[in-house]
Amino acid sequence: MESWSVDQVCNWLRQRNLGELVPKFREEEVSGAALLALNDRMVQQLVKKIGHQAVLMDLINKYQQQKSGLESLTYCCETASPKFPEVISGKNLKSFFARYKALQWTSSYALPDFPYDVKCVLAEKKCPHHSMRIRIIEFLQADMTKYLEGSLYPNSQQYNIVVNALLQAYPFLDENGNGFLLWKRALKDRFKYVRRPIEDDEQVLRNKCKFGHRRGQTRKSSFAENKPDDVQVRVEEEPVHLEGSAMDVHIKWLKQEYMKTQRNWKEVDNRMNVTIEIRRKMISDKAPLKDILRLFPFLRCPYQLFREFQLLKHMDIYKKTVEILEIYSENILSLYVVRNNPINIMLQENLKRHTEEDILKYMKMTAACLLLPDVFGDDSSLFAAVNEEVKAVTPVLEVKNPFNVNSCEFALYVGREELTQLDDCTMALAALVAAFHVFDIPCPKRIHRTLNFLESLVFEVRSPASLP
Repeated sequence: MESWSVDQVCNWLRQRNLGELVPKFREEEVSGAALLALNDRMVQQLVKKIGHQAVLMDLINKYQQQKSGLESLTYCCETASPKFPEVISGKNLKSFFARYKALQWTSSYALPDFPYDVKCVLAEKKCPHHSMRIRIIEFLQADMTKYLEGSLYPNSQQYNIVVNALLQAYPFLDENGNGFLLWKRALKDRFKYVRRPIEDDEQVLRNKCKFGHRRGQTRKSSFAENKPDDVQVRVEEEPVHLEGSAMDVHIKWLKQEYMKTQRNWKEVDNRMNVTIEIRRKMISDKAPLKDILRLFPFLRCPYQLFREFQLLKHMDIYKKTVEILEIYSENILSLYVVRNNPINIMLQENLKRHTEEDILKYMKMTAACLLLPDVFGDDSSLFAAVNEEVKAVTPVLEVKNPFNVNSCEFALYVGREELTQLDDCTMALAALVAAFHVFDIPCPKRIHRTLNFLESLVFEVRSPASLP
């Protein structure tokens, strides 16, 4: 928390239902370090309501107590007698040290001292060529392995810390806003490349058995073609390879099951897992979408679309989208740039007709979702067609009667063809973001800032994009 920026402190307040305090905290430039230094008198000056004062001081005190407890526990670990394991042992001790190491990474990681030739290229502040990228990734991987004390399995937070450190030191490496995902993907691929030939490391062998490693497998680096679209990820838990008739049997079963009204969803999940390799290959080879959907029609179901995204990105896109809209909807609606927008005017007219809190919240979240492109100055026709015909070929939402609780309709279109119908704006927004990744579709430049904002929050990057 000490290293938080003002924006991160404001997000933290919103998550704890203290959004009313955000304007004052911004005005006074309260960062994470300043937040922890607040005393009772300062809190009284910052916060008018006594209830908010009590909640804020309680949160700060709890964090300070946890921090002091962690420091004292660390001291005990360093000075304890041989009998110490009787007090903290086994799983608890392992969990504590894992948490402590993660905190060390957050506070102390520094980039390695790159070789002279790499320094020269970085000093020019130009995007390095392919071979130089590989050199940078190799040094980052070697440095991370030292921090991990020889382990070849960093967690997602550690990848994020290293890539963020790289991009903060050399901002020009963040190519068109896609640099974070590109460098992270390349770094993960490098660790996989290093692990592949190892046959005498217990941790590596255990994970190879767990994830079905296949000998002789090769994989392209994310930087192979040096394109922003290469951020799409392959599944890490690789399925057992199937060929010929065995694969045909699974595909035939999926097509038949899709026609039924009562479906065996557990078996659908299993067979979608087994066939993911051929499906990803078709998509990466740019097979026509109609052919992909003909063989794998369950991708038309929102649940399977979200599940495919989770297999690729290890992230629950629907859950994250709900959190994003709940946190940001009020802020989006309060922005001056959307005050006279037709969507906002339509919202205000419909809010007067209802008093139920759930309906009002639903309407505000729907409006916030539809206003996102206008907030970032993007082309809204590439995001959602509201009460009009869909014209974009890239993934886009069709929305009818968005504020009519009884007749509103949401659908996702790809290539001007309806892919699936959706229950509400939250599911629709999650499906839109997922479709770009699942079907490996490049993001149009005219909607890039909106999707970059959403993806930075979904993937929990260290410095997410913020509202204008």
